[in-house]
Amino acid sequence: MKIRKLINCQYFTLTHRKPTRSVQLEPKQWLSSYSPDPELKGFTQYIDSLKNYEKYGVPKDAGTDSDDGFDLGRMRRLMKRLGNPQSNFKSVHIAGTKGKGSTAAYLSNILRSEGYSVGCYTSPHMLSIRERMSVGRVGEPVSSNTLNSVFGRIKQSLDEAIMLENGCLSHFEVLTAVAFSLFAQENVDIAIIEAGLGGARDATNIISSSDLAVSIITTIGEEHLAALGGSLESIAMAKAGIIKNGRPLILGGPFLPHIDCILRERASSMCSPIISASDGRIRTSVKGINMFKGRPSQCCDLVIQLDHDLQLSIELHDLNLSMLGTHQLQNAVTATCAALCLHNQGWRISDGSIRAGLENTFVPGRSQFLTSEEAEKLGLSGSIILLDGAHTKDSAKALLEMIQMAFPDSRLAVVVAMASDKDQLAFAKEFLSGGRQLDAIFLTEVDIAGGTSRTTSASVLRDCWMQASRELGVNVLHDRMIEYGELFEDKFSFSTRDSKHETVLAAEKSLSDSLRLANQILRERTRNGSGIVVVTGSLHIVAKVLASLNR
Repeated sequence: MKIRKLINCQYFTLTHRKPTRSVQLEPKQWLSSYSPDPELKGFTQYIDSLKNYEKYGVPKDAGTDSDDGFDLGRMRRLMKRLGNPQSNFKSVHIAGTKGKGSTAAYLSNILRSEGYSVGCYTSPHMLSIRERMSVGRVGEPVSSNTLNSVFGRIKQSLDEAIMLENGCLSHFEVLTAVAFSLFAQENVDIAIIEAGLGGARDATNIISSSDLAVSIITTIGEEHLAALGGSLESIAMAKAGIIKNGRPLILGGPFLPHIDCILRERASSMCSPIISASDGRIRTSVKGINMFKGRPSQCCDLVIQLDHDLQLSIELHDLNLSMLGTHQLQNAVTATCAALCLHNQGWRISDGSIRAGLENTFVPGRSQFLTSEEAEKLGLSGSIILLDGAHTKDSAKALLEMIQMAFPDSRLAVVVAMASDKDQLAFAKEFLSGGRQLDAIFLTEVDIAGGTSRTTSASVLRDCWMQASRELGVNVLHDRMIEYGELFEDKFSFSTRDSKHETVLAAEKSLSDSLRLANQILRERTRNGSGIVVVTGSLHIVAKVLASLNR
């Protein structure tokens, strides 16, 4: 059954939040350490006061230095001062260009379904810095009281370490130390640790072989090229730094052949058994789209029968995943391989817990559909609103494939904001060459963590999309054309222009105006039918929308 039919009959009657009065999106809001918890002000101010990597073109919470002499020994000295909290629990270490957060969420929910107390450390956060750390058997963000308690307990040691390191300890290094101290204090059974940016030279890589249960490398793509050596090969080497001697490695993938060789050669040199989640003997299929627990879900089959380095076996039929797309199914396979690997090490993990964990996983901002009440609160009634933090060429391709699978006939409008260190042109080309007609493209801007210099202006984005349209031979009606002005003077009466089916392209600094205009265009062109407004380009634009819903 297609989602369109479900939406027409029932989806827009569902909600997981109480309806509240309509509000306007405010034009600017700082998101670097934005938190709805005023009691965390002291902690966030302390974190934000530390050294960051903005001058190197790397986010302050990236966790990796490219030019300033990052020394893992500095992190080891800090953790020794704190009593080496990372040695109090086993860890799963995850690196990769994309898919880390989803894979971590899948695996942590599998373990929690079995009753384990799990610590989870991920980045970035959407609304509150608390989201980066969760503990226990529920998976909710750490409470403000608990986070303040851990910070207060170790603050003197942090201050001493910062002084002894001549102020060189970074935002991400201290945040990682706080997370590991939290997990030790809460006596978690296992911690799922997501690398900040790289791998070898990342603050999270203080995990030793004896403390590591399994390492995971999800994907290798062209993101953070400058920070990680300038090539796919150098990125692969950086990610491979999390592989530890004798500890199993899960490869997500699929990878280009020469990248796969780099990772496998590193694992071989470390005597690490390899499990490939892209092995041809793993069978997966998406059988259709349905509603599951109030959300649109993809019904899948997942069958793993491997007996090479390690024996892994499971059959899950009619598995319902709330995060849509073949890329999310691949992340689920990667997490399942990791869970089966843990089972081989003696962890109590049943097939039922794997199913429950996968089916109960939902990550905000990844293939997230707003309910009708949420859309109405934003003043966007009448359209399907999809939030997805895609910001690379590959993630844009995955997003479009997901939309094509779930909504093959729906008309689209996109609202995009991006960071300055992303490949905006490649992102635009992927959308414009994806085989789908776009009714409207609104390029906007939001504050990006790490400094105002990381925000791409709406006008620069427009120029990128115009260049992409010229290079691809795609006709657009942009806001520098006389016809564009005439169109808007007619108050969105498109009846005389439908046959031309132009793609409207404009720069609009206001996010709220961009959303409103995109929705109006879709409603006019679909005669009040169900079009899709896609909010994408960065997790920060998604966070801005979600923050408005939570106010």
